[in-house]
Amino acid sequence: MGDVNLITGFYAWGSDISTILTDWEYMGVFEYVLPFLLIFAVVFGILHKSQIIGEHRGINMVIALAIAMLAITSLPLREFFRVLFPYAGVGLAILLVGLILTGLFFGGKEADRWWKITFFSIGMFIAVIVVLSALSSYTAWGLGNWWWQEYLNSIIVGAVVIGLILLVVLAGTKGGSTPAPHH
Repeated sequence: MGDVNLITGFYAWGSDISTILTDWEYMGVFEYVLPFLLIFAVVFGILHKSQIIGEHRGINMVIALAIAMLAITSLPLREFFRVLFPYAGVGLAILLVGLILTGLFFGGKEADRWWKITFFSIGMFIAVIVVLSALSSYTAWGLGNWWWQEYLNSIIVGAVVIGLILLVVLAGTKGGSTPAPHH
């Protein structure tokens, strides 16, 4: 009953979710508040987990607060977030659909290791594509479309070569490197 009144109240005031999100955009929630919260949380988490300053939560919070407030004053950072996160959302959606579809066909302990390695690899590939796509649209550092159009093929070939080298090295370390016991 309360949910119906709340929803009816939004419509009575002439608001819907689109209007609310538009109002939040005009108020700067997406440009200032969310980047501030994200930067604060990441910096605080890194300081707290690494214990660089010790276990002083108050000091970690003040440092994270200062860094986050200074960071959101930077127009290039806000522009980068505005460009990066839509691509990241698409990448996460693709990864989630892959996880769901794989979960329909594979399961159990025997697929657990394969599952982790495969989706870690796919996730890293998607992360690289997301970053490259975001940087191709982001021109604050002079890395506009022309730079990516010229060097993207070389970057992809280099990433594939590095990936193959890592695959060979990691596969070589797993197989028979320990000597057989003598009886």
